[in-house]
Amino acid sequence: MKAIICKRYGAPENLHFKELPQPNPKPGELLIRIKAGSVHIGDTRVRRADPFLVRLVFGLFRPKKNLVLGIEVSGIIEALGAEVGNFKVGDEVFALTGFGMGGYAEYITLPAIPKGNPEWKGLVNLKPSNLSFEEAAVMPAACLTVIQNFRKAKVEAGQSILINGASGSLGTYAIQIAKHLGLSVTAVCSAGNKDLVMRLGADAHIDYHSQDFLKTEERFDVVYDAVLKSSRKKCRAILKPQGVYLNNYGLPRTQIEDLEQVRAWAEAGILKPVMDRSYDWSEVIEGHRYVDQGHKKGNVSLIIAE
Repeated sequence: MKAIICKRYGAPENLHFKELPQPNPKPGELLIRIKAGSVHIGDTRVRRADPFLVRLVFGLFRPKKNLVLGIEVSGIIEALGAEVGNFKVGDEVFALTGFGMGGYAEYITLPAIPKGNPEWKGLVNLKPSNLSFEEAAVMPAACLTVIQNFRKAKVEAGQSILINGASGSLGTYAIQIAKHLGLSVTAVCSAGNKDLVMRLGADAHIDYHSQDFLKTEERFDVVYDAVLKSSRKKCRAILKPQGVYLNNYGLPRTQIEDLEQVRAWAEAGILKPVMDRSYDWSEVIEGHRYVDQGHKKGNVSLIIAE
């Protein structure tokens, strides 16, 4: 099968196509023919080995042999391993690949039911029926991150939240989920993206080019730094006494209930991905260059197969 491997840490030009053996599903696993993936910030961080901890997982001096990036995908189940009863061949699915990655390929095997170390195992669920493969592929990682961060913060209806990086992938999902849960949302992003975040439901907007959100007089129950540009210490001044600071370090845990919630919200029209650009996977280098600029609106998809 064709796959895109990361030969060295650093620039997007270190991504190359290579023929690899097609995987076979083991007992309890699914073989998925991938239709779409994403150019996720997690993929670009692994490619750059930033933060340094990436090297402890994926290789200290250079990436482990045949490292295939891609932390989220959508596709069609091609084959079932033994003891799989909750899916069937032909099911359309979307998935989080976890630290195993592997989404930049024609095929991937993932567990039908997550087990073992939840940080390493993938997570698969039926694709939202009202979304395309491209739309579904850009949901698992960011949506699960937001859901699990909000659970950690114990958010409640009536609370206030400031989202820094509100026009990016995490930010656009965070606005929609926060509004559904009954929170008042202040969105921090450029003036050019104000219409986008207000359309998604934000109650107020701060243009970070003209105003330092850390100097706002309002105090918030939650500050969500979706772009890792601040810190708990810096945000303390704008948090209420019992306020919570959140960021998005690491990959989300593989909890099937959360991916099922994403599917339900998507099918109900509560949650919809904001699509910025779509690249054929032959243009993966261009896709990574674009995401590296740090100014994408919502999500960038990668088309693996038509």
